[in-house]
Amino acid sequence: MKIGLDIMGGDFAPEAVVEGAVDSLSHLSGDDKLVLIGDQDSIHFKLKELSCDPSRFEIVHTTQVIGMGDTPSKAYSQKPDSSIAVGYRLLKENRIEGFCSAGNTGAMLVGASYTVNVIPGVFRPALATVMPVVNNRHAVILDVGLNPDTKPDVLLQYGMLGTLFAKYVLEIDNPTVRLLNIGEEASKGTPAVKAAYELMKEHTEINFLGNIEANEMFGEKSPDVIVCDGFVGNIVLKQTEAFYQIYKARNLSDSYFERLNFENIGGTPIVGINANVVIGHGISKRKAIMNMILQTMAVVHVDLAQKIKEAI
Repeated sequence: MKIGLDIMGGDFAPEAVVEGAVDSLSHLSGDDKLVLIGDQDSIHFKLKELSCDPSRFEIVHTTQVIGMGDTPSKAYSQKPDSSIAVGYRLLKENRIEGFCSAGNTGAMLVGASYTVNVIPGVFRPALATVMPVVNNRHAVILDVGLNPDTKPDVLLQYGMLGTLFAKYVLEIDNPTVRLLNIGEEASKGTPAVKAAYELMKEHTEINFLGNIEANEMFGEKSPDVIVCDGFVGNIVLKQTEAFYQIYKARNLSDSYFERLNFENIGGTPIVGINANVVIGHGISKRKAIMNMILQTMAVVHVDLAQKIKEAI
């Protein structure tokens, strides 16, 4: 498989991105190839510093960069030779099978919308992230920031998208699904969440177990798929990051809390578009970049986008 990597995206690009690419080489098989997309001089300089042979990669030179503070839609249209725009073009032309970046999140979402488009039948794509839970398990939570205000039918479809992610990427048979809410009762929550509950309990393609409260989503009751709108999901994600930062600042040691480190997860796939795309955290350094690449490989390996096309 060929994975495109935006070398110019992120607060610590291009150095940290090249470092992460080099670290990922030991996880690649003989048929895998990383395509480094960015300024070729910067790439070659860093590879030489790391004593890494450039022939181990394919390098696509670009002359423009979409900065972290750029206006996404304006920058994407005005910088056609940026690493993000070129990455999406390579994806559309089937020259790469997956694309990942720790760069401007808005520009990555604009690129997905402009270039590879939403899968027919998908109401709204979502950002899905893997969340460590107890007993060495993982759950997928979506949406974590793409759509802050969602209708009931969209939440229902998130349950379906999350089920496909858990089934194929996490390799879980018959994944369980719960709706994140302020109580377990069906009568609790906003009008959209209450209506989504009624839709989900009647839907035969998801293994819906009802509502779950936030204080139980990491514990024994945690399902394989947690559904929420992007507003709630993003708060959960940022709060989890905050817990980990407090844990590290207090010099504590615990195997579970170490799993909350975003660097171990790497990136967040966009589910519901016609391609396999993963967005990394803007503050990603070497380890996080490597895991973002591996997350992209996992999504490409099962061709999640195609699985969703077939199911929706």
